[in-house]
Amino acid sequence: MGEPGDLFDGPRAPASSMEGHRARLRQRLIASGPESVADHELLELVLFLALPRRDTKPIARALLTRFGSFANAITAPVPDIAAVDGMGDAAAASLKIVQAAALRLVRAEVAGKPVLTNWDALMGYLNAAMARDRVEKFCVLFLDNRNRLLADEVLSRGTVAHTPVYPREVVKRALELHASALILAHNHPSGDPSPSADDIAMTRQIVEAARALSITVHDHVVVGNGQWRSFRRDGLM
Repeated sequence: MGEPGDLFDGPRAPASSMEGHRARLRQRLIASGPESVADHELLELVLFLALPRRDTKPIARALLTRFGSFANAITAPVPDIAAVDGMGDAAAASLKIVQAAALRLVRAEVAGKPVLTNWDALMGYLNAAMARDRVEKFCVLFLDNRNRLLADEVLSRGTVAHTPVYPREVVKRALELHASALILAHNHPSGDPSPSADDIAMTRQIVEAARALSITVHDHVVVGNGQWRSFRRDGLM
């Protein structure tokens, strides 16, 4: 009987050959570091843990064919991942564990530090957290009086082209967290981070609502695929 969630019907490699290949990949990773393995090899290494009795090389290559890169594979929606031959619940979960670990790593670069003086790290985090989402989501970074990150929360999810945002909910949450300042962020699944007229109008409403309660809105960042736009930098607020 196969592993739970491991219902791949394709041919299995001879055990000795497969174990030798796995051992060589592991040794190379440990001895030479992450840059020593290609995207398909890194996917193989991740899948080894979930599919210990399978030849994961063809599955890894199928993931790259379907999604185009390691980053796209681990951030793809679970139903899309599960549709790839050889992928079951355990294998899909292994990719999502890597995604969760990556997000925690980049978030650690901004947590507890003055966000405005760590802008590159912040953009790296927002890009990792939002750029590849298939639907729009609106996130708020809540800051203390030293502009250190108190919390970052997704307050709304929408469609591929729109997400509803309610200024009163943003301000209410800021008060609950005792935040002194905010940075707004949302993604454009199209990949084009250019703000829309609705984005500009909504931002101005939040700025006015926050100002009435002495809460500063430092910026609104729109994230595309590998690109971002700053309202503050572009003179839109």
